[in-house]
Amino acid sequence: METINTYTAFDGHKLFGQGDLSEIVIKIKKQLGKSDNASIIIFSDNTGKVFDFNFQGTLSDVKKRLDMYIQTEVPEVNAGAGRPKLGVISREISLLPQHWEWLATQPGGSSSTLRKLVDEAKKKTSGGPSIKQTQEIVHRFASAMAGDFEGFEEALRALYRKDKGLFHAQMKNWPEDIRDYIIELSKPVFGN
Repeated sequence: METINTYTAFDGHKLFGQGDLSEIVIKIKKQLGKSDNASIIIFSDNTGKVFDFNFQGTLSDVKKRLDMYIQTEVPEVNAGAGRPKLGVISREISLLPQHWEWLATQPGGSSSTLRKLVDEAKKKTSGGPSIKQTQEIVHRFASAMAGDFEGFEEALRALYRKDKGLFHAQMKNWPEDIRDYIIELSKPVFGN
């Protein structure tokens, strides 16, 4: 199951837009016109991290830079006879000696066993981010956009304690768009 990356942009405390990266970046560039100074901040909905993008130049320049971030689908090639290319990437990993010993005893070899272990782990976590991951996503966003707001620390404590009532109460005086986005991000924590 592939995760769909979506983004949310804020202009100050106001929600500017939500959608895939290209939609957001193009909308921001059109808003900026010929100016390169963006006061608009883009956040990844999947991580809560700020997405930094260079808006300098024309809309065409921005679209070219955007292509570096957008994954295009690789067309399937009819490979004919033999094994199809798997797209294997070689990388180095560090394991303790007992892990290497265990891998050496597995049928199919170390690489095959590691691929199977990764696939099993992906299946177990394919239902979306865990509660802890969701709390971290909310924490990142809230720290960036609401860190100076009244009740910020208390709201985060309530988030980690899973105290929905207190969490919402601490945010009652926050700007509406920021509060609503945080509530939306935090829904998995509270079972909504």
